[in-house]
Amino acid sequence: MLYERWRKIASDHRSEIALYDPARGERWTFAQLAAAAEVGGEPGLIAFPQGRTFIFTLLRAWNRGQIVCPLEPGQIPPVFEQLPTGCVHLKTTSATTGEARVVAFTGEQLAADAENIVATIGLRPDWPNLGVISLAHSYGFSNLVLPLVLHGIPLVLADSPLPEAVRRAAASTEAVTLAAVPALWRTWHEARSIPGSVRLAISAGAPLSLELERCVFAGQGLKLHNFYGSSECGGIAYDDSALPRTDAACAGKPLRNVELSIRPDGCLQVRSRAVGQTYWPEPAKNLADGCFQTSDLAEISDGSVYLRGRSGDQIHIAGRKVSPETIERALLLHPGVRECLVFGTPSADAERTEIIVACIAARSMLSSESLKQFLLEKLPAWQIPREWMFVKNLEVNGRGKISRAEWRRNYLTLESVAAKAEDEGTGV
Repeated sequence: MLYERWRKIASDHRSEIALYDPARGERWTFAQLAAAAEVGGEPGLIAFPQGRTFIFTLLRAWNRGQIVCPLEPGQIPPVFEQLPTGCVHLKTTSATTGEARVVAFTGEQLAADAENIVATIGLRPDWPNLGVISLAHSYGFSNLVLPLVLHGIPLVLADSPLPEAVRRAAASTEAVTLAAVPALWRTWHEARSIPGSVRLAISAGAPLSLELERCVFAGQGLKLHNFYGSSECGGIAYDDSALPRTDAACAGKPLRNVELSIRPDGCLQVRSRAVGQTYWPEPAKNLADGCFQTSDLAEISDGSVYLRGRSGDQIHIAGRKVSPETIERALLLHPGVRECLVFGTPSADAERTEIIVACIAARSMLSSESLKQFLLEKLPAWQIPREWMFVKNLEVNGRGKISRAEWRRNYLTLESVAAKAEDEGTGV
């Protein structure tokens, strides 16, 4: 089904440029890509596209009827004892809140996701996608790869996300669509290197701060459009407004053909033809029958989705709960805070259950005491972090995400090492 759709696209656009790699001076028309897909390929039941040959490996796999499992460059292919019936694609989740999982998709589900995204965002052949984010990750696959092979939206490959590399790649065409993550948008903005040819700017993969959105708009007149999706169901919501948002919790309006509702536990539920088939090899009730039950706490108001944190991330303090995003949004109002991340860790005090920890990347010298006083003007005292960790920056993982789970583990490891050193030093 997917390969037949690709052949139709390749035929309709045969003489047009489909894929361009400016750093290597290589370009392929749709006809040339179609010809390359007819020869070669990986042996076995599964193909693993990765790196610079990603598109070629994908198309050859579709031609040979193989299941596709995208990988990051250098990633070791997983071993599957069995494969799900009827699926053509295996996605690996981002693991921002725990262990990575594999999601199985049919061809119809992948095609539906691409259709929803192209129709909602308005991707255009005359504004080629500039490929900076990972093609293997769900965000890049749905927003860059599928629009190319199923809708004829050309793809320009950037050699790296470094400011100068992005600027050089963007200079190869008069107008581009650029999808990235907030960490990259911040880096490019601070380096004053956002290409002037960007006509459509998309941000996803992590929360987009109002401060960054406003700064880019003020400095360049470029609106960063917030995009919200999940590996399990593809695109969910998109902010199509022309002006910067006024509420950081706003994720935008549901994509076309996507139905959203709020479950009794306050979490968002997604229904669409793009929802994945199942987790593999261990199915779960929250992903089945065209419905994905997220762990994102949300509200729907005036047709827009407002994210209020994750149910699993909520911090429990003496019988009360607080979302870390609530504290993060308050911290980001401080002019000295560039980035922040809040999470809960086990408390030695059984009555408290957890303590609140704040990681801060500051623009200038800050003290925990000054930040506490600042927060007391905005939050109840019980929501003020008790522990503070100041860092140079909040490092992202390979997919451009800031993993709360990883930072929590790092903090607990540091605490354990410090406690051990103190015990050894005092002879305890």
